[in-house]
Parts: sequence; structure tokens; C-alpha cells
Amino acid sequence: MRDRCRVVVEVNRVSTENELFGAVDALLEQVAQDDLPTPEERRRLREASGLSQEQIAKALKTRRETIGNWESGETEPRPPKRAAYARLLEGLAERFPPPGADLPVVEVESTAAPDAFTGPTPPTDARSLSASPLRDAAARTELENPQSTPAPTAPAEQAVPSPADTPRSTSASRRTAAPAGTAVSDGTEERFVNGPLLVVDADTTGQVVAYGVGGLVLDVPATSLASLVEWALTEARLGAPRLNGSGSDADPLLVLTAAACERYGLPAALSKEEQLAGRLTDGHKAVKQLAAQDWRLTKRGLGPWARIYRPAQAGTRRCVQLCLPSWNALDTRHWADAAGLPPAELAHLLGVYAMRVTTPRGSTAVTGLELMTALHPPTRASEPDATGKRHSEHNPGSLGKDPVDCAPCEAPDGHPLLADLPRFHRRTPAEVLLEEAYDWARELTDAECLRRNLVGIDVNMAFAAGANGLIVGLGAPTHVDNPVFDPKLPGSWLVDLSHIDLSRVKSGKNWVDLDASLLPSPFTPTGHRPEGPAWYATPTVAYAQELGYDVAPLEAHIRYDNGRYLDGWYNRLRDAYIATMADLGVSADASPEKFLAAMDGYRRRDPQLAIVVSAIKATVKGGIGKLRERPRGEGWKPGEPWRSLARPTWRPDIRAAVISRTRVNMHRKIVKHAAFTGQYPIAILSDCAVYAVDGTSPLDFLPYREGKPLPGGWRLGVSPGMVKHEGTQSVLWGEGLRDRFDAPELNLARYIKDGTVTDQDNGE
Repeated sequence: MRDRCRVVVEVNRVSTENELFGAVDALLEQVAQDDLPTPEERRRLREASGLSQEQIAKALKTRRETIGNWESGETEPRPPKRAAYARLLEGLAERFPPPGADLPVVEVESTAAPDAFTGPTPPTDARSLSASPLRDAAARTELENPQSTPAPTAPAEQAVPSPADTPRSTSASRRTAAPAGTAVSDGTEERFVNGPLLVVDADTTGQVVAYGVGGLVLDVPATSLASLVEWALTEARLGAPRLNGSGSDADPLLVLTAAACERYGLPAALSKEEQLAGRLTDGHKAVKQLAAQDWRLTKRGLGPWARIYRPAQAGTRRCVQLCLPSWNALDTRHWADAAGLPPAELAHLLGVYAMRVTTPRGSTAVTGLELMTALHPPTRASEPDATGKRHSEHNPGSLGKDPVDCAPCEAPDGHPLLADLPRFHRRTPAEVLLEEAYDWARELTDAECLRRNLVGIDVNMAFAAGANGLIVGLGAPTHVDNPVFDPKLPGSWLVDLSHIDLSRVKSGKNWVDLDASLLPSPFTPTGHRPEGPAWYATPTVAYAQELGYDVAPLEAHIRYDNGRYLDGWYNRLRDAYIATMADLGVSADASPEKFLAAMDGYRRRDPQLAIVVSAIKATVKGGIGKLRERPRGEGWKPGEPWRSLARPTWRPDIRAAVISRTRVNMHRKIVKHAAFTGQYPIAILSDCAVYAVDGTSPLDFLPYREGKPLPGGWRLGVSPGMVKHEGTQSVLWGEGLRDRFDAPELNLARYIKDGTVTDQDNGE
């Protein structure tokens, strides 16, 4: 009885409290309906918080145009949305008071180096995070797992906050920027406190505002392009720590919107002539103004991606990277519609990429190549000599600072090494190394025509997986006649592999019988059997031995100086990819069924993070492709050197080795699958394979037993080298497509994803 009375009393107390709280909320709503900030203040509060009009409209269940009208004063909010909007503004006003508020100035003792900027620094209005989002993520990880001690510079494992959910300080502070190099109490370098990049925007009044990672908003005092660069290097405290102790810190990145371009004397878009040249003319006013202030541009000039610098002094770099999205700096093939995002959202998207991969320094291909160098700098500081002075020396494991010549067979057409060849000479496989990705297809068998569907599977980051653990040459090649093949020596080998019979091969320790007519050859990109001696990279020849056959090279270009140069590059991109996919709800430890379910529509969960995923994958492919960059106009003629040949990272042999290993990895899984199930692919395009099956899902033909995949075969998952569902189409669709183009061996892997195809795809 006593317990029942206690329950009644407790229920009455809670009920009374709820009534009181409801009455108070009603009073607050009544007050809120009569007290709203001015339209100008509404906009300021939203921009200070890093929120977009779309985000607020979604929260209030209204249209974006309505929020714009409230901020312009054309209309006023009405109940019940008025009370909710007022509450939002009230909360933002507490966190972001007007810039003129009297707030304390924090004095920081300068520890700047003698060559650092030490002059007077004008104040900036910084409405930023009260704590670093990187430290917050690390702290959360340590609390959840006390045994885990993640390195503070492993951005791929850090959760990057979005503009909408970032915790912010309860007050903004107009403070004097500390000199570069000043350390804060938690060990974070003050010079990088505002992150790796800013998106600079200008409004109709001429006010310039910069948006950073984690909802950071800064007023920009610079009035010219030259002063903007100076501000970025001295007051903005931008950049990122070096990825290798012997390397350099990442330069600040400024992303200028079209409005900001016009504010600083640049066109909002390039003219057709400028687009063809890829830059402004040297006589443009903005270029002259930079030169007048002793700023220099690299050889690519003031284009979509521009580097503005002054020569280093006392070993200190002074360089700022510009990105101009309205000049097509963000290729829509890799960055989708990122260029059209609001500044705060663009800053978040690029910030995630910068913190997990590296600060962009050009296209995804350029960034992929720069990441290799950042992880393996060409030089390092030597041990002190007798006088205690250190010198620059070669950094072991790097490609060095000087380019090396490739072997003649590795040189692409038009290379200076081939200048003596006749003008229209076409080199044979015995003259040129042709390691490329698969583009192979065959006709369906009678049994396959009776199947219902074609199911495509795609290898995640296939070229990254091909680079993992790969031994590549670091120095120049050595020519050897009649060498004994060594699978541990990277190089190019002239060898006849036409004798290898795919109808009986070794798979692991066992010999297996296969239908060779249904298999592509692992030795050519077309999948056709080689007809005689040809040049191959080491992984291809090693796979021939793995299949159980002897090889006898006729000659080779071997690189005795070698190492696993790409391991760090692979690890960083892998971690970035897996972390971003995890943010999209695709876990690395999910079961095959849950993985397929998570992959279904994952891009719609967060379109911005989906763009980051695309950019990461493009960084892999583009970085590998840049290792054999071809001439890009500039009046080049066959037989003459082109600009990229002067780079130590122009290494066609490394590119060939990665592609060779990627193709071999595909073939190894195909053989394992065929030996166990009797199923063969009907088409392969690069990293996509298509099978004719009765079901609609990869689980309908991939041999899983108690949740475990076939050892050495296809395996569903998000990690590089594992596969995902690429698409499903009917067999009738595939055969109809081949009939339409009168091509019995049309590569259906090219269209399996969504089934769409145009006449232009086949040259009609």
C-alpha cells in the first residue's frame, strides 16, 4: 500500500512539472512571436553558424525560398513556425553575438622563429570552435576504448563534424591573431588552428567572409588578391602538418567563389580562349598586381588551380594554393556538383578530403601524385657533421629528387628515346610494354543464354589494392640479356608466354582443369592469348610461374634499387575510403547481407560525403595515371621531351607494375571461382566482372558457406580488393544490346550498372 502511494505521489509530481514546463514554453513562444532580430541579423547569425538556408528550411519544414524571404525582410514568419524560428535565432545569438561586443583579448606569448612574420597583426573576427574537432574525435575514441591510443595525425580515423552538427563556442571573440608558429596549450600548432583551407565568399555589400572546417567563419580584411595571399600566410593560420618528418607542411588552400573572384579583380569565369590556355594571360591586371608585390606564379600560371609564392627564406615555404571552382577547378566527373554548393558546405566537403587524404593541390590526379611525394620526400636532413651542421641527402625509399630514364620498351610513343624510329612505325608487343587494364568480352554459351540475369561485381579501389605491398623500382633500370627470372626484382621482361595452356593450371597447390575458351588470358589487356615474345612487368611473369609453367626471359630491364614505395600511399587512401564509407553507414565488418543492404542507396544518405568517396577513388586512379603523363599541347612534337619528364615521379614502369598486378589479381579470383563453381565471366572491364546467373544478387552465385567466402575468390566487403554489387540486367537486355550494335562480343560490363547506352558509346 505504501509503495502504491509513493507511485501515485511521483506520478502527480511529474505531471505537475510537465504542466509547469508546458506553461513556461507557452510564455516563451508568446514572447518569441513578438521579438525577432532584424532581417540583416538573421542572415548574419545563420552565416556565422555555418548553416545553409536549406538546412534551416528542412528543420522548420518549409521551403528554402521562404527562409531567404525572412532574411531579406520581404516576408515575416507566422505561427507556429515563427516561435521555432525565434528560438533558433535566440540560441544562435547566444553563441555568436555581434562583432562589436566587448570581449576579452587573449594574450599569447610568441615563440615564432626569427624568420617568421613578427610584425603587427590586424585583428580578425573569428567565430570558431571552442575546441579542435580533431581533438574531440580522438578523445571520444580514447573514452570508448581506453586501450586505443590513436595517433593525432591520422585524419582518416577522425570523425569530421558537419556544418549542421558542430558544437560551437557560446561566444565569438574578436581576437588578435597570434604570430605564426605559436603553440597552444594542448600541443596543437597555432599556425594550423583554423584548418587546412578556407572557402572565401563575398556578398553584395563587398564584405568578404571565409568559411572553414567545422563551421568556422572568419571575416577577411584583405582588399586585394596580393593582400589576401599575405593574410593567408600570416594571420589566417591555415595549413596542415607534414605527413613525413622530412617533408613540408601543406600549404594553405583558399577556395574563391565566383563572387570572391570578382571582388579580387578576377573574372567569375574564364573566356573560351583562356579555357583553352588553362590560365589568364600574363598581361591580365591581377597577374601584374601580384608581380608588383613580388609574388610569383608557377609555370601553369593563374588558372583554376594556381600556386602563388615567394622564394623560401631560411627554409620556410611561403606559398598559397588557390582553387577557383567557377573556373572548373573541381571536375564534375570526380567532384560532381561540389562547385555549386554553398560556401560553408563546400568547406566541409573539401575539409573532409583534406584531413583524410591531403590538402588538394590540383586535380585529383595531381593530388594523388603529390601525396606520394609528401609521404616519401626525396631528401632528408643528414646527421650533423664535425661542425654540427646538417646537410640535405637522399631519403632512402624515395624516388629521389632527380628523374631517371625509363627503358626503351617502357617509353610511350613520341618519347625522345624513340626519336630514331620511323614516323609511322607501330611497335609490336616485342618492342613495347603494354600493361593495361582488362577490356574483354565473349559470347554467351547456350547454357548461359538460358540464365535469367547478368550480375556485375566491381572490385573496390582495385588499383589501390594492386599497389599494396608491391615492390617497385626506385632507381634507373639495368639491361640484362638472358636473365634468370626473379619475382622479387621489379622490371620489364621480354619473354614468350604463348605456351601457357589455361585449360590446366595450378590454383594454390593443386592442378585444376578449366575451359580455356571461356577464360581471358591474364597476359594481355584484350584477354587474347599472346602470339610470341612480349614485354611484361614482373607481376605478370610471376603469375605465369604461379600457374605452374616455366618462363625463360630473353632480356630484361631490371631495377636492383627497389622497395615498397606505395605502401604508405595505399594505407592513407584505404583508411580515408573506409572511414568515409563508415560515415555513410557501410561498415568494414558487416556481414555480406548487411553490406549489400548498406550499399543500397548509400550515396543518398549524405551526398557530400558520397562526393568525397568519388574524389578518393579518383585520387587513386589519377595518381597512378600521372606516373606516365603524356604531353599536353604546349607546341610539343614527337621525339621532343615534354614537361612531365623532368619529374622524378614520371615513372611508367611503376604504373605498369600496378596495372599488371591489378589485372593478375582479377584473373586469380576468376580462376578460383571457376574451379570451384564452374562459372566463368562473360565480360570484364577494368575492375568489373559480369556473370550470367539465375539470381539478381552477388549472393546468388558467390560461394559463401556459413558466412565465409571461398578462399582466394571473390569476397563481398568495403575494403580495397573486395567486391560490391555493380548492377543487374537481364540476359535478354544484354543479347538485345549486342544485336542492336551487331557486336557479339560487345563488353556489357561497360553498361551493366544502370543499363543505359547511347549510340555515341559505340561510335555511331
